[in-house]
Amino acid sequence: MKAILGAVLAVGLMSFTNPIKEVKTVDVQKSSIEWLGKKVTGEHSGTIMLQEGNLEFDGDALVGGNFVMDMSSINVTDLQGEYKGKLEGHLKADDFFGVATFPTASYTITKVTEKGDNVYEVTGDMVIKGISKEYTFELHMMSGKAHISATIDRTDFGIKYKSTSFFDALGDKAIYDDFTLDINLVM
Repeated sequence: MKAILGAVLAVGLMSFTNPIKEVKTVDVQKSSIEWLGKKVTGEHSGTIMLQEGNLEFDGDALVGGNFVMDMSSINVTDLQGEYKGKLEGHLKADDFFGVATFPTASYTITKVTEKGDNVYEVTGDMVIKGISKEYTFELHMMSGKAHISATIDRTDFGIKYKSTSFFDALGDKAIYDDFTLDINLVM
């Protein structure tokens, strides 16, 4: 009788415990972030290094995570020489990402909805220049890798330089508000 009571009690207690989440660390050396920004007369592209990151799982299901970008690593890949250096310097300056004051940007997943076939809708807080804005993206998981294609509106984070949303008569000097991040996380 004591054995049966003990078994029932053990099963009852287990039903009230939270499942253990597995946190998988992102390999920052194997992961990558590519960016693309467009303007009226063309576009520029480059990379940003990850500083750290992780994804949380309950069994095989994604339930959370976050990653931090090293904004001082902004690299322009479509230019060389003097113009490459000037654009990288400008992107790191206060009228863009203000890297001296805000050396990192981050995304923390706050909600996950499974869409099927290892595809998730993730909602979270994107923090750039110390400003937090909620963004929702589609995340694809496969074989220890995650991919997010993200479109970000720079003006959400106070980056107004040559934005037609704030300045008139920019003509061919206008820079579009949206930029994209192609994020590949490897665990």
